[in-house]
Amino acid sequence: MRLLCVHPGASWATADLFTGLYPALKRHGVETVEYALDGRIAFAGSWLSALYRRNKAGGMPKPTMADTLYLAEQGILERAFRFGVDWVLVIAGTYVLPDVYDLMRRAGLRVAVLLTESPYDMANEIEIAKHVNIVFTNERTAVPIFAEHCPAYYYQHAIDPAKHDPAGDDDDTVATHDVVFVGTGWPERVELLSAIDWTGIDLGLYGMWSMLGSRHRLRRHLRGNIVPNETTAALYRRAKIGLNLHRASVDFTRDSARIAGAESMNPRCYELAACGRFFITDARAEVAEVFGDAVPTFETPEELERLIRHYLAHDAERERIAARLPGMVAGHNFYERARQIVSVLQQER
Repeated sequence: MRLLCVHPGASWATADLFTGLYPALKRHGVETVEYALDGRIAFAGSWLSALYRRNKAGGMPKPTMADTLYLAEQGILERAFRFGVDWVLVIAGTYVLPDVYDLMRRAGLRVAVLLTESPYDMANEIEIAKHVNIVFTNERTAVPIFAEHCPAYYYQHAIDPAKHDPAGDDDDTVATHDVVFVGTGWPERVELLSAIDWTGIDLGLYGMWSMLGSRHRLRRHLRGNIVPNETTAALYRRAKIGLNLHRASVDFTRDSARIAGAESMNPRCYELAACGRFFITDARAEVAEVFGDAVPTFETPEELERLIRHYLAHDAERERIAARLPGMVAGHNFYERARQIVSVLQQER
């Protein structure tokens, strides 16, 4: 099988998904070629801006982001036909325009998309499902929704054993914390963490928390902005407790009913476990299915604070649980996820 893998590029949050999945597909014998969009988007934007400056006096309309994307994405077809691919796999595919998907299919290309924002961006993702051959989604409750438009499959998140390993060789300059959380400071996360008394607890917050005011009580816990996956893994290994919070904010579509029904775990659960780090998470159905009773869950700030203080005071109990976790996610790796994708694409040919 020959496959063109289209992805946003190294500067996007989904870069780790591409760098994990792409070599795994090769290990399954797939002949792969990639098409990264970040550099092409930057070039297309600069070119269109320069063209506009030269021609705006003659009535040229100001280029939009859609114009930039359309120009940047034209090379997908050229790359696909040059290499004679059987499938085009688009990772995090909402940035590819529906018109470009239609163009690919009219040209005879079969297109699969791996959607990474379910169920938070359902309106945009459903629109994409109308224009492709196959959808893989990171939220299992979204499968029947997408299946109304095309074949749809659940794609669980995965670990990269080369990065997520209990015995990683960590840099001593990486900070240690009682509790660490790496992620975006969505409003409900700010509200939750603000309701906890952190006296006597070293909380390390990393990620995008720009919405915090200069006097916000959580600001003193901010330790870093966006960090690479390797550093995140080191932070997990060097902390006493990892904290996982699933998203509840609906960024684009305000589809709160579909958020409330979400069952799938986020990548952080898999990564914390693979790093051998004891962690606490808000509840989702898949947590109990994967970890049984090994991972404590909470529903209120009071429950979370009680769990944190209990496990900080009971080192041996915490470490016994942590030692069990890597084995529970060992099979949830990119090699196995690539096997699933290859099987589906062969079946749907």
